[in-house]
Amino acid sequence: MSLPIRNVAIIAHVDHGKTTLVDSLLEQSGIFREGEAVPTCVLDSNDLERERGITILSKNTAVHYKDTLINIVDTPGHADFGGEVERVLGMVDGCLLIVDANEGPMPQTRFVLKKALEKGLRPIVVVNKIDRPRADPNVAVDKVLDLFIELGTDDDQCDFPYLFASGLAGFAKEALEDEDKDMQPLFEAILHHVSPPVGDPEKPLQLQVTTLDYSDYLGRIVIGKVHNGTIRMGEQAALVREDGKIIKNRITKLMGFEGLSRVDVEAAAAGNIVAVAGFADANIGETITSPDDPQALPLIKVDEPTLQMTFAVNDSPFAGQEGSYVTSRQLRDRLMRELETNVALRVEETDSPDRFAVSGRGELHLGILIETMRREGYEFQVSQPQVIYREVSGQPCEPYEQLILDVPEEAVGGCMERLGQRRGEMQDMMMAGTGRAQLEFVVPARGLIGFRGDFMRITRGEGIMNHSFLEYRPLSGEIETRRNGVLIAFEEGVATFYALKNAEDRGVFFIEPGTRVYKGMIVGENNRPQDLELNICKAKQLTNHRAASGDELVQLQSPMEMGLERALEYISADEMVEVTPESIRLRKMNKKLAKR
Repeated sequence: MSLPIRNVAIIAHVDHGKTTLVDSLLEQSGIFREGEAVPTCVLDSNDLERERGITILSKNTAVHYKDTLINIVDTPGHADFGGEVERVLGMVDGCLLIVDANEGPMPQTRFVLKKALEKGLRPIVVVNKIDRPRADPNVAVDKVLDLFIELGTDDDQCDFPYLFASGLAGFAKEALEDEDKDMQPLFEAILHHVSPPVGDPEKPLQLQVTTLDYSDYLGRIVIGKVHNGTIRMGEQAALVREDGKIIKNRITKLMGFEGLSRVDVEAAAAGNIVAVAGFADANIGETITSPDDPQALPLIKVDEPTLQMTFAVNDSPFAGQEGSYVTSRQLRDRLMRELETNVALRVEETDSPDRFAVSGRGELHLGILIETMRREGYEFQVSQPQVIYREVSGQPCEPYEQLILDVPEEAVGGCMERLGQRRGEMQDMMMAGTGRAQLEFVVPARGLIGFRGDFMRITRGEGIMNHSFLEYRPLSGEIETRRNGVLIAFEEGVATFYALKNAEDRGVFFIEPGTRVYKGMIVGENNRPQDLELNICKAKQLTNHRAASGDELVQLQSPMEMGLERALEYISADEMVEVTPESIRLRKMNKKLAKR
């Protein structure tokens, strides 16, 4: 007889501590041997996730508690990775909603919670980080209730159970006055409030593919929940494709989850989450079913992309010098491969064989893809992000975002003025009485392109900015996004200290002395609205009277650092970002590329 099962997703806004909470659940469930080193953020296995401290890809793990198998699915908190959230919520029967005791629900909390409630899930609310200064857990619970009511939940969902916890300290409790012990109250809440999976082991097999993985030995591995029937190692099964085509194959490997590992199993009944090998052509949303009575489950539907960028083969004078994969065929193959696992992404071929229109859920969604490809050795260039317009009821519409800013009080006026220029409408303002204010806006998505740089300047780096997709609304008209002109390299060569020092009064540079540049490369921002070409490779003529040591005490201003995301926000419509494994360069678009 198989163990009782609970399938639960953990959902939260970025940085509200859900991955750390999972660490505590894993540690206290006994999956680590005595004396074994316990890693931190075990579910953030991707290098980019660890660097940025965010969850990008959904992950599965499983723990045993009181003879019950609890499958835990970690989901991303960013709305940009909503495609990950939507597909994994179909695997679970309940969810833990993690809320920071200090901040309360934030924009992405709203996004992920809305998806969970639409699936009919009844969340268990966990008010996390209650041991931090300035934490107010009771106010956080009230804010969550307000959010539930705002989202139009039914009475049963509004009567949610809640606990107070600290993932870092490793405890959860039902009341604030209870003693800080361990995570047992949270385990008990999962057993009590999360329903066992529904499904009939006697019906024909139905397993929906929700995640794809790859192994050098097994090939493509599909992960999903058995909705009905029983899946057995070595038996014949059928894959129902998106177009209705049926492909029969043998299950060559069947694995369940145990802590952080996958373990071989002979069979898995309805309700289990398993990994299956043997279907090399399976894609997300398709169904593995009985070959005698093939019945497909409804395909997974995800929100449409809101931003589009052009990915093009690098044609700068430095093309091919730093990357391993530089051709249009290699770029196309990599983008098509990404489509197999990234359900919220769209890739379209254009009238030019070396350019591709790539659409995603936001700048972060596309930025993570670009950074991942760059680390894999790809070299290419990308254009300014453009919003995707859509026709609703015969009227042209554009995407709007809900934006929440947490800023010092002295920066409130500057933020309101700048967002007013970008067609933002203020919805709410709260003064915390601690020298900081929280502002809520509804703003067109194109009004946010390039706003982060302005925001960091207005708040002097002390502001926190969060936004998520709200809805499509009628076009809001022209948006004023003033920006100074740029400084452009006049010729190919190496930037010199002498030339940069002489041109310092022209603006702010993005490069240092010794940087290789080429004609058309953007090297800085002009103080004036016009673009300006500069000769920054000019060397100082040395004579007997002018020794090289004469400049030792003269210093340059620090250059403005241009990381990938900042570069994507900064460029204009006639500019591109050149991305290589070693460099991020800004450049003016080639005339021939602009005409296409």
